[in-house]
Amino acid sequence: MLEQSRHFGHELRTLRRAARMTLDDLASRVHFSKGHLSKVERGDKPASPDLARLCDAVFEAGGALIALVPEERRRPEAEASQASTGDEEMWSMELSPDGPSRFEPLGRRQVVARAAASAVGLRMGLPRPPAGPEGDSLLEMSRSLFGQYRQLGQAAAPEAVLPALIAQTHTLRSLALRAGPRTRAGLLGLASRYAEYIGWLVQETGNDLSALWWTERAVSMAAAGGDDHLAAYALVRRALIAMYRQDATETIGLARQAQGGRLPPRIRGLAAQREAQGHALAGDYDSCMRCLDRARALLAAPGAASDAPVIGPTSLSDPVAMVTGWCLHDLGRPRQAAAVMDAQVRRLPGHALRSQARYGVRRALAHATAGDIDHACDVVAPLLTTTIAVGSATIAADLRRLERTLARHPRNAAVRALAPELTAALHFVSVQHPSS
Repeated sequence: MLEQSRHFGHELRTLRRAARMTLDDLASRVHFSKGHLSKVERGDKPASPDLARLCDAVFEAGGALIALVPEERRRPEAEASQASTGDEEMWSMELSPDGPSRFEPLGRRQVVARAAASAVGLRMGLPRPPAGPEGDSLLEMSRSLFGQYRQLGQAAAPEAVLPALIAQTHTLRSLALRAGPRTRAGLLGLASRYAEYIGWLVQETGNDLSALWWTERAVSMAAAGGDDHLAAYALVRRALIAMYRQDATETIGLARQAQGGRLPPRIRGLAAQREAQGHALAGDYDSCMRCLDRARALLAAPGAASDAPVIGPTSLSDPVAMVTGWCLHDLGRPRQAAAVMDAQVRRLPGHALRSQARYGVRRALAHATAGDIDHACDVVAPLLTTTIAVGSATIAADLRRLERTLARHPRNAAVRALAPELTAALHFVSVQHPSS
């Protein structure tokens, strides 16, 4: 680590001197103190990924400085595909009267053992689902219910929504086993969308391994219903987890695999967006912008919005523009990022509290990184209650980055006023998701 710090410091000093820039000049551009930069250049202090991106952008190094800071590779202990699958798999969910719940997949032998140890057993089967118009009505009602669950997921903590979603997914899967071919395909297809959404909410709790497990279940159910496209979207979801681990290489690689020519344009467009975010992490501006242009064209293509229910996020009126702002921040261009996100956050629907918190905190982070400290505090202050309510480990990660950025300005009155509420919000989230 010490050798890596010295290497980075040497390269930073070389680029700064070649640009005829003083430490004071650089400090005013990246909003880190002159003393901190001096220690980084001497190798006495390691550069953070945020500082590396800012300096990379200042000197137009094309990702060379970013590459000198090791990527964090917090991989799940096992791949999701190692979990039990197939007809031998059964699900167990426990609900307690005071709120907490627990879910786990079980093998049939485990279930039999538990039943034998229980004094009372309850066996209840589901009736065969109707065919024809009645079956279509059942599907339509379940789709409508899914839309309501997604809206609820925007306003409530994942733990409050997951039990109902898991139960509904199980019901759809069980009904599909008793249905005719056409109804069965529809039920499994919808169950797969439920499972994919569960995976996203589970990731919001900070449990990446379980999120991948649910994504694999979604792929299995979709394939059983005749839809092989969701496997490609699963790669996009895996790329998202890699992106939150700051793993640029894996993010790009997974996103590229999900852009085959025969896939629906929406999946390819979402994959192109994710690839752009990977290039942003790597500091490759040109590749990032090319991917965003491709994503914009694909998401505007005929048929891109024909899925019902829609795959991926639904609360963004212009997802490519919002992702552009996100990428600009990761490319070390926080002032440009803030301008883009200012405009896009205003367009979020009022009910989308989770999205407002996610992009609002990222917007505040962009302003803080650009040195607009007072405005950053003004932006994030009204979002702290919402952040607690939606209980997101991924939003909390950006909130911690914001806290570290604001901590560089301890004498600022707005920072001192915000500090108690910000600390309390982060503490509450850490209690909700201790592993995040």
